[in-house]
Amino acid sequence: MKINVKRLLSSGIIAGMIIMIVGGGLVPIIGHQMDEVLKSRLLPPLSVGDMAFFAFVSMANGFGVAALYVLLHHAIKSRLKAVFATAVLFWFFGYFLSGGALVAYGFMPLGLTVIGTAWGILELLAGTFAVSFLYRSKELQ
Repeated sequence: MKINVKRLLSSGIIAGMIIMIVGGGLVPIIGHQMDEVLKSRLLPPLSVGDMAFFAFVSMANGFGVAALYVLLHHAIKSRLKAVFATAVLFWFFGYFLSGGALVAYGFMPLGLTVIGTAWGILELLAGTFAVSFLYRSKELQ
């Protein structure tokens, strides 16, 4: 398997931007509730620095789903199955378990966590679909 690093990086950037945009769409929906949770824990509302960190994590997730997609697509051969497998695996380990931990530790309310975690699978699917259209291995060129 020859990995096309240039395509991997460029598709990871696009996936990260898509994840960031889709994830940013959640802010108007639950941003007020999140501020209330932070206030109840004597923490300040989300700041510009917090949003910059969110952008960084979104880009890192974009590179992560791109790399995982490339590996799984090579093993699975079906683009659609690789997209869903990538999104579900990345979501389970990156979103579901961490969201569950925040609820278990009592930091986040269940309802807010369920909304954010469900939204996470949507952003990962969107980003991974983009990777599936943008990435081509060196064998296919």
